[in-house]
Amino acid sequence: MILIALMVLGAGLATAFALKSFNDNLMYFFSTTDVVEGKAPKHALFRLGGMIIKGSVERPGDGLMVRFKLTDFSKDVTVEYTGILPDLFREGQGIVAHGRLNQQGVFIAEEVLAKHDENYMPPEVKASLKQQAVSVEDKK
Repeated sequence: MILIALMVLGAGLATAFALKSFNDNLMYFFSTTDVVEGKAPKHALFRLGGMIIKGSVERPGDGLMVRFKLTDFSKDVTVEYTGILPDLFREGQGIVAHGRLNQQGVFIAEEVLAKHDENYMPPEVKASLKQQAVSVEDKK
């Protein structure tokens, strides 16, 4: 009986560690409206998706830092990224960025993803935009 109890305890601990590890590495997706409304976590990594607003891309200084605004056509969020952007990164393109919010509410991206097909829109962004279109029509 002691051996069976130890095996059950060991299996339970292994399951608990696996679930905790999975939960720690889980990265949720939020739209720009969710971020502006405060639904996104303040100090945790998450994915932010939307369309890059035309005319919003800035490259201050000589470095690799770029600043731009994302929108879901309802609310906008400023994003800052330091690094090499995907080749097809451009205004009007749908992207998904991984990162976190800073104290000023600016999303500091660690990674920016854009698909190489010009007709592509990340599924999360498409669903978010579709939901915003329904919300806007409901308000009319």
